[in-house]
Amino acid sequence: MILAVFAVLILLFVVLPLIGVALWWLISTAIVGLVVGALGRLIVPGAQRIGVMATIACGIIGALLGGAIGRAVGGRFVTILIEIGVAAAAVAVWETVEGRRLPGGRRAIRG
Repeated sequence: MILAVFAVLILLFVVLPLIGVALWWLISTAIVGLVVGALGRLIVPGAQRIGVMATIACGIIGALLGGAIGRAVGGRFVTILIEIGVAAAAVAVWETVEGRRLPGGRRAIRG
């Protein structure tokens, strides 16, 4: 009986809060990725033919990689600028890779 109560307490006070924290981290990372990716798309010149999910992916890459670099280099403002810069680079790379593809998965030959 005591073991069952202990198991329920572990579930309530350890497992469920960890799941909530992980879910909150996932949602907040996606939102930050969307904002940082959108700002990165604004920096890259020209029209980008990438979708919202690609923008979020580039933003998440920028937020994680740029955040790690920015925290090592300087303060909060520097970190934000580096995150946006990395997201812009990710958008440019993504657009370059996707721009070379033709319908049907074939790649265009540019010369």
